Amino acid sequence: MKNLNQYILNLTEPARLALKTIDSLLENASKTLFIVDDNNRMVGSLTDGDIRRGLLNGLEISHPISEFMNKDFKYIHKNDENVSLLKALRAAKIQLVPVLGIDGVIVDIIDLTQMRTLLPAAALIMAGGRGERLKPFTDKTPKPMLLVGNKPIIEHNIDRLIQFGVSDIYISVKYLQEQIMDYFGDGSGKGVNIKYIIEEEPLGTIGALSLIEKANYDHLIVMNSDVLTNVDFEDFFEFYQKNNADMVVASIPYVVNVPYAVLETDQHSVVSFTEKPTYTYYSNGGIYIMKFALKNILNYNSFFNATDLMDFVIESEGYRLVHYPLLCYWLDIGKHHDYVKAQEDIKYLNI
Repeated sequence: MKNLNQYILNLTEPARLALKTIDSLLENASKTLFIVDDNNRMVGSLTDGDIRRGLLNGLEISHPISEFMNKDFKYIHKNDENVSLLKALRAAKIQLVPVLGIDGVIVDIIDLTQMRTLLPAAALIMAGGRGERLKPFTDKTPKPMLLVGNKPIIEHNIDRLIQFGVSDIYISVKYLQEQIMDYFGDGSGKGVNIKYIIEEEPLGTIGALSLIEKANYDHLIVMNSDVLTNVDFEDFFEFYQKNNADMVVASIPYVVNVPYAVLETDQHSVVSFTEKPTYTYYSNGGIYIMKFALKNILNYNSFFNATDLMDFVIESEGYRLVHYPLLCYWLDIGKHHDYVKAQEDIKYLNI
C-alpha cells in the first residue's frame, strides 16, 4: 500500500488526534489506525469504536492513544506463508492487515478490499512469441500488447497477479521486446518489481526460467501471456500445497459427446455398449505453479518446453505433478476468432 503513514500513529499521541486522523481518511477507506511505539514497532490497533468505548469507560479525549488501543491486534509477518490466515481475516470482514518485519516494524499494509491475499510466490510470464497466427495485428505489435478492452492482454494477467499479492514478476521477452519493456518499465507504476528475461534465441515455453539466477520465494507461478482468465490464484495455490505437489498444471475440461452408441468389443464379440456417451478429457491451460527448485532441471539458456518439465516430474521418482481443473473463464488468444471473442467477453468479465 502506498502512503502507509496515514494509518500510523505513535502511542503517546492523544485520542483527539486519532479521531481527527480517522476523520481525514477517504470516505471509502477503512477507518483503522495502527499504533507504534518510539521504535516504530507495532503495539496496537485503533478504531473510532475503540475510542468511543474508552470514553464510555471514563477515559478523556486528551488521554494518550495507548489507553484506548486494542492490544490483541491481527497482523502477518512478511516472509511467512499467510494464505490461510489472510483468507480467515477476509472472511471475518477485516479490511486492513499490517505486515510486520522481524523487528515488529510495519513494512506494508494490505487492503483486503483491493488485494485478495499475499501469495508467497514470484511469477514468470512468457511473452516472447511472434504471434504468427494473429498476423497482421502482430506485424508491428507483439501479441501480449494487443488490446483486449482498454488494455493489453498481458496487463490483464499482471493486474490479476497483483490482486493476489504477487509483487515479483519476471517477463520473458524477445519479439518487439522494447514495446513491452517501455510500457511496464520496472513495475513501480503498479507497485511491483518487474524484471525482464531477454531471449536472444527462442527458449521454448519455459526455457527462460533457466536465466533467473534466484528468486525471493520457493514457489513460482508460470503463465503464458496470451491467456485471458479470471482464475482464482489463491485457490490454485492452496490446491498445489494441499496436494504436496512439486508442480501443478491448470487444466481445461474438454467434453466430447459421441452421437452414437459406443461398443466395447473383444475381438468380434460385443461385450457391452454405451448409448451416446460423454467423455471428459483435460488439456493443458498454460498456467502452472511449481517449486522454484525445479529450475535446476533446465540447462542454462537452452530450449525447454513446459511439457518437457512435466514429463520429467512424471517420470522421476519422488516428484509429483497434479492438475487443477479450471472451472472459471479461460481463453487462449491464439487465433483471430479468439481475439474477436476476447473483445466481447471482456465486457462481462471481472478481471
